[in-house]
Amino acid sequence: MSVRTRFAPSPTGVLHLGSVRTALYCWLYARHHDGQFVLRIEDTDPERSTKENVDAILDGMAWLGLDADEGPFYQTERFGRYREVIEQWLSEGKAYHCYCSKEELAELRERQMNAGERVRYDGRCRDRTEPRDGVQPVVRFKNPLEGEVVVDDLVRGRVVFDNAQLDDLVIARPDGSPTYNFSVIIDDFDMRISHVIRGDDHLNNTPRQMNMLAAIGAEPPVYAHLPMILGPDGAKLSKRHGAVDIREYEEQGYLPEAMLNYLVRLGWSHGDQEIFSVEEMIEFFDIADVNHSASSFNPEKLLWINQQHIMATPAEKLAEALMPFLIRVGLDPAEGPDPVHVVEGFHERAETLLHMASSARYCYEDFDVIDEKSAKKHLRPVILEPLTVAKDRLGQLEHWGQAAIHEVIEAVAADYDINMGKLGQPIRVAVTSGPVSPPIDVTLWLVGQRRTIERLERAVELIEARVAASAG
Repeated sequence: MSVRTRFAPSPTGVLHLGSVRTALYCWLYARHHDGQFVLRIEDTDPERSTKENVDAILDGMAWLGLDADEGPFYQTERFGRYREVIEQWLSEGKAYHCYCSKEELAELRERQMNAGERVRYDGRCRDRTEPRDGVQPVVRFKNPLEGEVVVDDLVRGRVVFDNAQLDDLVIARPDGSPTYNFSVIIDDFDMRISHVIRGDDHLNNTPRQMNMLAAIGAEPPVYAHLPMILGPDGAKLSKRHGAVDIREYEEQGYLPEAMLNYLVRLGWSHGDQEIFSVEEMIEFFDIADVNHSASSFNPEKLLWINQQHIMATPAEKLAEALMPFLIRVGLDPAEGPDPVHVVEGFHERAETLLHMASSARYCYEDFDVIDEKSAKKHLRPVILEPLTVAKDRLGQLEHWGQAAIHEVIEAVAADYDINMGKLGQPIRVAVTSGPVSPPIDVTLWLVGQRRTIERLERAVELIEARVAASAG
């Protein structure tokens, strides 16, 4: 069997984490089996579907690199095909017009609930032959009244449904527009989808869809229903947990490879391996290895995985991705070191590209005030003389390189019989305004000789002023 999967989001909302994981599993399964991945936009809900949401979905898929072999297809462009099948089913007695009003259906629902019965349409229009004046009917599918539907699910195993418990679904609204469950099966049939991989919230739809596929003489695809993703608190993943537009993660500086790596592990594993390249995901992924239990979203784990990918990404590639973030935080890349060098200096500490850009601010622009807490702790009178000597020697360097910078600081520390860190940390505070940066020789090299000397002079003046104030 040629593997053909599909991702079929509804543009009634943006592309969130749960949807992305579904898309990823569909994409990986197709790629692993040298099959095709189809993108379909299920936009049959005219009131809630928007172009903005469509664009958000397409942009998110493009950022993640989840490229489609076919599509995107839009259901609103296939209404003629849906009407064709509906008319055929009506003529063959596989569907019927239902004239029940909203009030009648509400009354039926209330009566069933009060009696403790399963809420379902009772088929009262199933054999109606005459229209009802003044009522625009819906169209319902004639579901089999007897027998069972067996779903051999790749994740959940065998699930059996009794047809007697399934009602006659509405397949066309009063205006003739198709409903979700109907348009889905026509699309899956026409697009030759072999495997439907989707959330387990769709499991109850599956027997109904399989019965409708049988009505058009089609073999059903193989189904795999994925367990849901929970928030850290064990509740269903929601916006407060991070179920936001995937583009927000892009804006925060996460790498697409890291997002895919994190999401693939939410329900799937390959031994104890945590970090995967996209190529490794394709090689190792099998839907049969997906856990049937729910997974929990962990933002700290996502950050850790992102940092691992930052460290593993070639500097040139990462620098290209960093550029827009430098600009976003108000920095001019032309006013400081090559972004490639920034990446090389900051990649071991940065959790996101936005974090890296913000952390590198002192490399591109000056600051007015040294962090008071850091200055009080490290810019003390005892360090004034060695700091002054270090400033002078660094200013005399003809070649501003990491090795030369290191030698100067090491020599001054030795001259004053102090630990290199005892000198390096005051220099770091003076040059960066804070206590954290890459190794001191790397930091000064990135900042540049002119800015380094100017900032050291300011720190020396600050200490001298404190000495004078205490003496007076």
